[in-house]
Parts: sequence; structure tokens; C-alpha cells
Amino acid sequence: MELSTIDMSKLYSIKALLDSRAIESFIDQDFVCSKGLNTWTISCPISVFNVNSSPNKAGKISKVVDILLRYGLYLERILLAILGLRKQDLILGYN
Repeated sequence: MELSTIDMSKLYSIKALLDSRAIESFIDQDFVCSKGLNTWTISCPISVFNVNSSPNKAGKISKVVDILLRYGLYLERILLAILGLRKQDLILGYN
């Protein structure tokens, strides 16, 4: 899978986890920092909860990144919530 920035037109290869139980899509904060992606601060931070209803250790979502997601011929512009994912760079949920 590839993603490209809207503002700088840089292209990155990334591995994604497809998770039909997730109601949003997320990108790892370390990936965002390492690539120098521009972020947007959201006005009201969003709490994140695990499957067992416990609060996620990564804390609240306070920033997003606006990117183009490409898989083969499929292309979609998407806002990805930035979160500390640790083992994944990208989680695509059902949103």
C-alpha cells in the first residue's frame, strides 16, 4: 500500500492492518514523525478505548493527517487519526 501527502506530494510505502472491528482508521505517531508529515490539530480530543473498554495507553487523539491512500488502482483521500500504535504503522478500520 502507498500513501502520499496532499501538501508535499511525497510518496511512501506502508504496511497496513485491515481491522473490520475498528470504527476509524489510524496511523502511528512515530511513522508520522519519522516522515515529517504535516498534521492538523482537532478542536476536541477523542478518547480511545480498547476492546475490553479500558482506556488506551496512547491517550487521546488530538491530531490527524490528511493523505491520499493508494492500493493498486484504488485511490482515496482520507483523514487518519494519529495514535501510538507500536506494532503497526497503519490500521484501516470500517469508516
